[in-house]
Order: sequence, then structure tokens, then C-alpha cells
Amino acid sequence: MVVELKVPEVGESITEVEIASWFMKEGDTVQLDEPVVELETAKVTVPLPSPATGVLSKMLKKPGEAANVGEVIGYIEERGEASAKAETGEAPKKRPEPEAEPEPSPKPSAAATASAGPDRSADRGIERRTEKAAPPQDAGPAQPLAVREAEAEQAQQQSAVEGREEELVNMSPLRRMVADRLIQAQQTAALLTTFNEIDMSAIMSLRKRYRDTFQERYGVKLGFMSFFIKATVEALKSHPAINAEIRDRSIVYRNYYDIGIAVDTPKGLAVPFIRNAERMGFADIERTMVDLATRARENQLKLKELEGGTFTITNGGVFGSLLSTPIINPPQSGILGLHSIQDRPVARDGQVVIRPMMYTALTYDHRIVDGRGAVTFLRRIKELLEDPAVMLLEV
Repeated sequence: MVVELKVPEVGESITEVEIASWFMKEGDTVQLDEPVVELETAKVTVPLPSPATGVLSKMLKKPGEAANVGEVIGYIEERGEASAKAETGEAPKKRPEPEAEPEPSPKPSAAATASAGPDRSADRGIERRTEKAAPPQDAGPAQPLAVREAEAEQAQQQSAVEGREEELVNMSPLRRMVADRLIQAQQTAALLTTFNEIDMSAIMSLRKRYRDTFQERYGVKLGFMSFFIKATVEALKSHPAINAEIRDRSIVYRNYYDIGIAVDTPKGLAVPFIRNAERMGFADIERTMVDLATRARENQLKLKELEGGTFTITNGGVFGSLLSTPIINPPQSGILGLHSIQDRPVARDGQVVIRPMMYTALTYDHRIVDGRGAVTFLRRIKELLEDPAVMLLEV
């Protein structure tokens, strides 16, 4: 019996996936529940297990191609039927030999490329295509389409000679989702950004003083982000509108704080959430962040860890950003942007001194958050971080 390999439901509101890679080739034997293909969505990458034991007889989709939820992407011939065919004398399908990895070779000339045709390859769902060809010769009277193609080929050949090559790369589902949500935020929310700066001297001194003790007791390093998360939760308690969202014609206020942490991954920006951050101490926050960040970079996050959230923190400072205006993650109403810590001259008690300073930015939805609330929210975070003794440090 032939069993259909269908795209399952992988999450609410997700209707399309992309074939990231097949774990085997046509003709390979598969076991029940053995991963057959990896599916990439806008949020997570998930393996699809085999629904039966047998032979992968047909793959209907190639890596990089899209498929809808419920669509058949392949067929598995159950082992019983395959054995029956063998007994009746039917020749079994020849199992293809694995393709050898091509050895690096010099870049082919335009003429060689023209004779071989365009090169197409796929790497984990990303299709790369480079086309170079010499203009056709003695092709006879050219039709309009042929003329256009010849002109395009000539332009590509000339670009290659001048070192002006182009590469066509499909956007990953994650990148498309990020792009759509950024446009959605710009079109549906009244975005405004306010700024402040924080003297990080006290935090840096406290962290240096208790760093070793903290790590010995809790088995995790004490970073800056846990201070910002604790301060953010306290500031959100004083400014509930920034932790709220607009739903239809109503404002939904929350008494819980699920803080999203933007993580850079090989496939783009992911924002897993720390659930109920208000119930966590510094050690719990640090352990959770390490776990989420590690699994995000390894594409092992669960869908539920990327959905929801009430507020987001993004740290461009790790890449050297001095100042930026982050965009909110709809339907949230605010996002806090952190930046590089730099020694700068500041005035203290009538004297100019050098202090480690960080610019912070709050982008908020002006429909439910007014300017006064946004400014005082940032000022509250500044107060807590410049006098961290008010926050309980568990050492």
C-alpha cells in the first residue's frame, strides 16, 4: 500500500511551509516515525516523521519549494507491498547511488557556462541561482522574447567580466514573516520613540563584585540582561499600558509579564519569550536566557516559545550599535532597545568625569501610550539600574 506523506498542522495561523531538506533519497528504506524531511516555517523548523515503514518511493517537492498544510509532498510504499512485488517477480526500484560532493573548481568561463546551462542548487531550503551564458550565434531571425533573452545574457556576461555578478536567493519563511510583521507594525500602529541614557557604573561594579559568587552558587554567569529584565518588569508594573495591547476596539491589560528577547540566528531574528518573568530571580532569568538563545541558534525552539509575549527587549549593543529606533512586535505596544556601553564625559557634582554610559530607546504605540508614560517608563528603568540595590540580587 502506498502511504501519502502530508504536511501536518505545525501551528496556529501557519498555512504554508518550505521544504528545508530531505533526509533521504527516493528508494531509501524508512522506518516508522523516522524523520524523512525537514519543514521550515516562519517561526520554527520541524522534522516530519514517516507515517509507515517502507520505501520512500516519490518526492514531490524539492528543497526550497513551498507546500501548503495538508498537501502531499511524497509517497511511502509500505514494506509489505514492496515484498509482494519482489515475490511476483517485479523488479524493485533501483536505489540511486549517493551523489559525490563536487570538488572545488575554478570559475568556468562564460563559454563553458553557456554550453553547460545555468547552475541550480539548493542548500537547506535556500535556492541560489547564477546564470551566465554567451550570446547565441547564427540563431536565425530572432523573436522578441529571444531578443530580450539574448540581451539579458549579454548583460550578464558583461557584468561577470566587470566583476559585477548578482545572486538570486529566495527569502526564507522566517525572513518573509519578519518583513511582513515590520510592515504591519508601520501600517497599523502609531509608532514613536523616546530616548534616555544610563550610567552603568553601579551595575558593572555590582556585577564584578558578585560575579564569581553568583556563578559558584547558581552555575550560570551573571550578565547585564537579567538586570534589564528585572528593571523592565518593575517599570511595566508602574506603566500597565506599555504591557497591554489593542484588540479590536478594546485595550487588553495584563497582570503577567512575558518578556521577549531578540536573538540573532543563522536564519534571521528570533524572539523567544521568558514566561512570567515577574516570578523569576536573577539566576532563573539567566538560565532561561542561555537555554532559549542556544536552542534558537540550533533551530530547536518550540512553536509555543515564539508565540505571545507582552513586551520585547532587543540588544543591538552586542553588535556595536550606538543608537537606534527599534520597531515593536505586533500586537505588543512597546519594545526596549539597548545599545553599546561607551566611556563618555558626563557632569557629576559640577565636575566632568568619565563614566560607562548606555543609550536606551523605547518605541511605543502612541494610540494607547502617551508621551509622558513613555518618558517616565524609561526614567524608571534608569533609576533602578543606576541604584540596583533596590532590586533583590540573590547572592
